Amino acid sequence: MSSTSRHTSRPASAGSFDVCVRGAGAVGSTLALALSAGGLRVALVDAAPLRAAGGEDLRTYALNARAVALLQQLRVWDALPGDAACRVNRMRVHGDAGGQLDFSAWQQCESEIAWIVDAAALESGLAQALRYAGGVERLAGAASEPAAQLVAVCEGAHSSTRAALDAGHVRTPYGHSGIATRLVADRPHQGTAWQWFRSPDILALLPFHRPQPDASYGLVWSVPEAEAQRLMALDDAAFERELNAAAGPAAGQLRLAGQRASWPLALGRARHWCGAGWVLAGDAAHQVHPLAGHGLNLGLADVQTLAEVLLAARRDEPWRSLGDERLLRRYERRRAAATAAMAVTTDTLWQLFRGDMPVLRELRNRGMTLLDGLPPLKRWLIDQARDLR
Repeated sequence: MSSTSRHTSRPASAGSFDVCVRGAGAVGSTLALALSAGGLRVALVDAAPLRAAGGEDLRTYALNARAVALLQQLRVWDALPGDAACRVNRMRVHGDAGGQLDFSAWQQCESEIAWIVDAAALESGLAQALRYAGGVERLAGAASEPAAQLVAVCEGAHSSTRAALDAGHVRTPYGHSGIATRLVADRPHQGTAWQWFRSPDILALLPFHRPQPDASYGLVWSVPEAEAQRLMALDDAAFERELNAAAGPAAGQLRLAGQRASWPLALGRARHWCGAGWVLAGDAAHQVHPLAGHGLNLGLADVQTLAEVLLAARRDEPWRSLGDERLLRRYERRRAAATAAMAVTTDTLWQLFRGDMPVLRELRNRGMTLLDGLPPLKRWLIDQARDLR
């Protein structure tokens, strides 16, 4: 079958698929590739990724070592354009009263702390790999559910499919919105990521190579919803003034190099990740604050674990349906602790820095400075962030 015919939308014949993956973003596409590489027949039902007004994709992903290794295994990572991914060599974190943390890949004897990746380039690379995945049938906007033993829901935080399942999803709004855009600085970033934890906002600059090599950043700015509306209403020049006042001179003078997008932030988790014939992965199962940049890392760890569980069952228990709830519980048990820990960590950090009491401000800034002087603990934190098992 040619790559073109594989992607032609057509009704699936009964029983023709082992797994139907709903959602063709980064998590769903990676799951489809991983399962097809293991010999399973997969239907991939498209879901359009989020875009800013006008269609520009402003997203950047922060990927850890485990996520990159999975993409390398699936032959996606090395096929990305050279300017689509940027090494994070250093991370500088500042509090709101002198506290600071400095993480260096060199000090940790690592080649990088993380990678910042262009979301559109990654999803394009995944789509290209899917064209050559013989076991994947991509169904664009399928009107009905393709027949399959298992439905894997990877539609993101606002999944419509999950809403019809007995997942018990709970969403807790933060009352903040995230603002994202692309920036260009007047000095090289040298692979340094910057982050400011303040009350009431959290601002992150992620080093990047687009649109200008070695001098671009992805912005993620968490602010109260009313403030987000005000900032989004400003013209470009006024927004740049506000941004440069907030970031200070550390990263140089910053100017806009793309549209701005804003979205509400929330903590979300499904009480049940699976049931008979269905399973959740990625943001459909869990949603965390973006302050640590680990949303997609958690999703790709879900993918790796779910693929391992399903492929092991096909090899060792061929009599068992892939939609067997007891089988799917193995995946849920293996992933529950890591996702819960990250949710607690990010939520605790957000709660710690949202208050403006002098005693609380002093406590959190002293804590940051104390941590900066404890290399073994910093090393442990880096190891945890690089793997997320």
